[in-house]
Amino acid sequence: MAHMATTTQPALTVGFDLDMTLIDSRPGIHACYRALSERTGTYIDADLAVTRLGPPLAEELVNWFPAERIEEMADLYRSMYPTIAIAATPAMAGAREAIDAVRAAGGRAIVVTAKYEPNARLHLEHLGIRPDELVGDLWAEGKAPALREHGAGVYVGDHTGDVRGARTAEALSVAVATGPCSAEELATAGADVVLADLLEFPAWLAEYDRSDSYRPARA
Repeated sequence: MAHMATTTQPALTVGFDLDMTLIDSRPGIHACYRALSERTGTYIDADLAVTRLGPPLAEELVNWFPAERIEEMADLYRSMYPTIAIAATPAMAGAREAIDAVRAAGGRAIVVTAKYEPNARLHLEHLGIRPDELVGDLWAEGKAPALREHGAGVYVGDHTGDVRGARTAEALSVAVATGPCSAEELATAGADVVLADLLEFPAWLAEYDRSDSYRPARA
């Protein structure tokens, strides 16, 4: 008697961005930019800088330092960061609950971020957020290889760059409007789902049917 072949879905893996998705990094980064300004004698508008978090550090530093000093300033900033920014940075509302919801669904939670990985790890350890994997130093479309490698079917982020990373990886893009990009900008960029914040994520995940053709076709 022939047996029907059965197929099983791979285990759920959800990727999360870090800055302004899992952590409110504005207070710590603001303080670090002020310290960098004092250390170097170079004016940095820290209030402005924290309104455009998401892209790699170098993309902000070019607004304040000549090109030939960017690598030096990035190294200095990163060396100062642990003592200035870690304790000043809280978790975003719903961050722990979002990770817990993935685990309760039998899935894995990973963090893929543009932040310098050692400092990203310090944030997570300080806040007691323990993802299954952490990959740093990746931005926008550059996040896609890591998302694919770890089998992430969903990627959650706050920036249009995160939407592009999810789309490139052919993962479902879940956007939270807690960072510099509005809900409208995130939707226009191609987010499949837009939530106000991570507090809405557990309920959304409970309704998410991975077997459904929920994700629109990619252009």
